Amino acid sequence: MPGTIGDSGDETGGGGARTGSSGAGGSLRRTLTFRDLIVYGLLFIAPMAPVGIFGTLQAKSHGAIALVYLVATVAMAFTAYSYAQMVRVAPQAGSVYTYARVGLGEGAGFVAGWMAMLDYLLIPAVAYLFSGIAMHALVPSVDQWVWTAIAVVVTTLLNLWGVRTAAIVGFAVLAMEIAVLAVFVVAAVVELIAHGAQRGWAVPLTGEGGFSVDAVLAAVSVAVLSYLGFDAIASFAEEAKGTPGDGDGAGEKGGKGDRGRGLRGSDRVARAVLTCLAVAGVLFVVQTYLAALLAPMSAAELAARPAEQGAAFYATVDSAVGGWLHDLVAVSKAIGAAFAALAGQAAAGRLLFAMARDRRLPGAMSKVDAGSGVPRRALLGAAVVTLVAAVWAARRPDGLDHLSSVVNVGALTAFGLLHASVIGWFRVRKRAEVPSVLRHVVVPLLGLAVVIAVIVEASGTAQVVGGIWLAVGLVVLAVQYGTGRRAAARG
Repeated sequence: MPGTIGDSGDETGGGGARTGSSGAGGSLRRTLTFRDLIVYGLLFIAPMAPVGIFGTLQAKSHGAIALVYLVATVAMAFTAYSYAQMVRVAPQAGSVYTYARVGLGEGAGFVAGWMAMLDYLLIPAVAYLFSGIAMHALVPSVDQWVWTAIAVVVTTLLNLWGVRTAAIVGFAVLAMEIAVLAVFVVAAVVELIAHGAQRGWAVPLTGEGGFSVDAVLAAVSVAVLSYLGFDAIASFAEEAKGTPGDGDGAGEKGGKGDRGRGLRGSDRVARAVLTCLAVAGVLFVVQTYLAALLAPMSAAELAARPAEQGAAFYATVDSAVGGWLHDLVAVSKAIGAAFAALAGQAAAGRLLFAMARDRRLPGAMSKVDAGSGVPRRALLGAAVVTLVAAVWAARRPDGLDHLSSVVNVGALTAFGLLHASVIGWFRVRKRAEVPSVLRHVVVPLLGLAVVIAVIVEASGTAQVVGGIWLAVGLVVLAVQYGTGRRAAARG
């Protein structure tokens, strides 16, 4: 590929990032297969992510929740495609930080990394808190903040053990989550065959009492947040296996559980990003379609009873299948949430590592452990922040509301800069032999429009916190420029 970026940050003729990125005592290791990358992405997203917002989306969309997730999948596909474009240009651990840096410049790169950092640190904290709440419901004698802290410690130890070990354990957890989802699907189908649906078979796609475009689009603005996490795959670009001799994962062959042998590491990451989004979309549409058919309450009833929206999916399972599946789903969500946080923490560690390597954060976080091959200090830094945030929220009765209300704007802002970087790299800087209007202008502009629409629909609290975090980041950037501190050239 013409004009890719190597580890030094300079353009190369097509090599991409060289194997490993040096740090004192070791380097990131290319050990992740295609399956491992999918595992990290799906763990972070969570196969049953719609469970918690099923009732909200049913009410907002007037019952057309399956259509909402179909549209949301297409909407997020623009962002996934932009990631696939840029990971081939700059196959480095910094993900969107690196992409904005090469496509738009140093300042935009820092802002993208800074904004992504907000959500990469807080989204895992929310997931840990979900796990703590679920475990406390199962074992009330232990405080939820204790369960929350235990989840942080256990998953942090797995991340410190090594990226491949964490991926193997994560695969087992993901298999469990998908198995539980499969049990729900089978039980739902059996119930539908035996007793029929509560409403028309097309209602989850057309809505109750007439189709409303405005209602569907309002629900889509919330549903797209279910997909946050697939982008974490790009953070592992320097740890994905690639074919020998291409400069991108050189000397590493595909392993067991791999797909697409003969691919460069960056190509494998790009495919994993797109595949993860597609798989998540299918899982979300199927489970929400079936749940909508079986739901005992109509969309109008849910809209009139906001307090019952949060437990609407569980109420559906209880009434249609039985309490045993309710408990099974609850246990799956408790364990799955902790491992969603594991994937998020791993991605956060890579982002902090990449920014520290470029002297945008304290250099101590750019060190890679020689034994495990992971950015140990960056991971520990991310773990401390998420531990403090999650335990603080777990000890407050309104902690979940406070914490969940401030996430997402950071990642969405970074997505916006990602789309701008595609245009900047391919059209403004003209780093392609034959720039494509569709791939390099239309797709990123559509993705940018989706991102802006979702940010506008975000809660006021999230917008304020995002704005404050952005302002702090701009001050930090100004200080760095004022003191003559520039991003380091690696090589």
